[in-house]
Amino acid sequence: MQSETLWLPSQEAVPNNPRLPVQVHRKVFPEGKVERAEALLAGHGWLPAWRDGIHPYVHFHTTAHEALAIVKGSVVVRLGDESGPEVPVSAGDVLVLPAGTGHQRVEESEDLLVVGAYPEGQEPDQRLASTAQAAEARARIARLPDPPCCPVTGEAYPRRP
Repeated sequence: MQSETLWLPSQEAVPNNPRLPVQVHRKVFPEGKVERAEALLAGHGWLPAWRDGIHPYVHFHTTAHEALAIVKGSVVVRLGDESGPEVPVSAGDVLVLPAGTGHQRVEESEDLLVVGAYPEGQEPDQRLASTAQAAEARARIARLPDPPCCPVTGEAYPRRP
């Protein structure tokens, strides 16, 4: 398994997360095995909540951290706002997005299937990029507990010192 850690800066209309990075874990479960992906996440306390794709517009969550397990196909996900980095992920990969991390689908394969999961006890809201609501969003994210662990490895989630 290969893993990448991406620290995103706070942006005017998208808070991202000042204390937690995005993680990308590559090839952690077999392609097409939705039950294996869900069991991996659930085994570390991240409860699978949906099976679908990724929205094509910038959005983020202030009340939950999110894990996106790519079960089938491939997708390019832009992180942060419209100027953020684009990350290609494919079947078997897991993208872990701390609360506040802007994300959107840029392109996808026709067979894309994603499992979304959240730490036990967290329910996601959905926010759009907005400078008018940025301060309130940042305050909500600051009150949210950090993830209990990485949904892929079960190890402590990395934090800024």
